[in-house]
Amino acid sequence: MDYRDQNPMSYSVREQGAAAYDPGLRAYMLTVYNLMASALALTGITAYAGAYWQPLRDALYTVSEGHVALSGLGWVALIAPLIMVFVLSAGINKMSVAAAQATFWAYAGIMGLSLSSVFFVYTGESIVRVFFITAIMFGGVSIWGYATKRDLTGMGHFLYMGLWGIIIASIVNLFLHSSGLQFAVSVIAVVVFTGLTAYDTQKIKNFYYQMAGGSEMAAKFAIMGALTLYLDFINLFLYMLRFMGDRRN
Repeated sequence: MDYRDQNPMSYSVREQGAAAYDPGLRAYMLTVYNLMASALALTGITAYAGAYWQPLRDALYTVSEGHVALSGLGWVALIAPLIMVFVLSAGINKMSVAAAQATFWAYAGIMGLSLSSVFFVYTGESIVRVFFITAIMFGGVSIWGYATKRDLTGMGHFLYMGLWGIIIASIVNLFLHSSGLQFAVSVIAVVVFTGLTAYDTQKIKNFYYQMAGGSEMAAKFAIMGALTLYLDFINLFLYMLRFMGDRRN
């Protein structure tokens, strides 16, 4: 059940306008946002712990002559979220709600460990500043995606083309090490993930009206919706940090 592999945007402008006054939809979206915000909080806590709690830091990283490198456990923490998000997306239909929630929370926690290295690259003050800037941007765009009567399906297709371009350019830059290309990719990625935030919000909203199977299915859709917006936020934050964060000397 992957929101980005389906197309629920088949409602008329009139129907979408009426949806804005549906108390059930509002309660559903509030659940999605609460799950996402809680996951971000857990990610932030584990990221901070991975960088500053000495026993955990020593388990994740090896420090030699001022250089920080991932340990074996650090590599596991880096790779595990990729596997877990695939498992959750592909297996959500067969999971119980409790199993899906457990996987979601575990994913958010391990993601924090994988992101703890940002504290070694950027100052804590700039991380906090960029986080709040990202939160304001994300909140505004997501609200627009929820409230707009415009069908964003076409924009979504264009944004996915941009997303593939970002992935390819990032892989190429692993070999070129071009600071100019990295900056350009970061700027484009900010635009793409800002747009995806609006697109995914509208898509999650429209999925509410396609749900079948009662409260269990609604709970699973809420988890997947939260995961989708969580990933949009994390990517937006990381790319914003690349060109707005203050690097440590």
